Amino acid sequence: MTSKLIAPSVLAADFSNLQRDIEMINTSDADWFHIDIMDGVFVPNISFGMPVLRDIVKHATKTIDVHLMIVDPDRYIKTFADLGSDILTVHYEACNHLHRTLQAIKSEGMKAGVALNPHTNVNLLEDVINDIDMVCIMSVNPGFGGQSFIENTYQKTQQLKELITRNNASTLIEIDGGVTSKNAKQLIDAGADVLVAGSFVFGSENPTNTIKELRTIIS
Repeated sequence: MTSKLIAPSVLAADFSNLQRDIEMINTSDADWFHIDIMDGVFVPNISFGMPVLRDIVKHATKTIDVHLMIVDPDRYIKTFADLGSDILTVHYEACNHLHRTLQAIKSEGMKAGVALNPHTNVNLLEDVINDIDMVCIMSVNPGFGGQSFIENTYQKTQQLKELITRNNASTLIEIDGGVTSKNAKQLIDAGADVLVAGSFVFGSENPTNTIKELRTIIS
């Protein structure tokens, strides 16, 4: 059984103290850095780009989990590999040839993830589930932090877990959006492996303790 992972979302960090927040994640009980790249086209927001990611990677000592919320992600697969991404997640809704995209990600030495928007059915991944290292279920609409958690996520997680088991796949399930200490246990029980937490961690008085609290809940 895979141990459950915590991936603080750097999008919610304090950008005027980014190195401080990166060091905090390095020394905390967190497992991964979750980094959202947005283009203002696929989602109605623009986040940081390549130079900031390069600087994050320079200081980070843990797995770099990059979530591309962009159109035509194939253009940048090699770029993100060169920048030091360990996992590259693309949106199902942004890929015309998902299988080819997954192969391209793996050929660059990264693990391949697929993100699903709240309206996208998990069964659409049936034919490629054995090619996917991780599925990221969006539990809010992508593009902005601090949104309310979508309750249907529990059922969707269970459905995805069943699909993975049925196909004898080793795919991890990541939940992104609105994760707190209140729903973490229920998400893990539904089948989640990785919890992305942004506002909940960085908006708290003591982010290190908040991560520790999450770790206690899901262990």
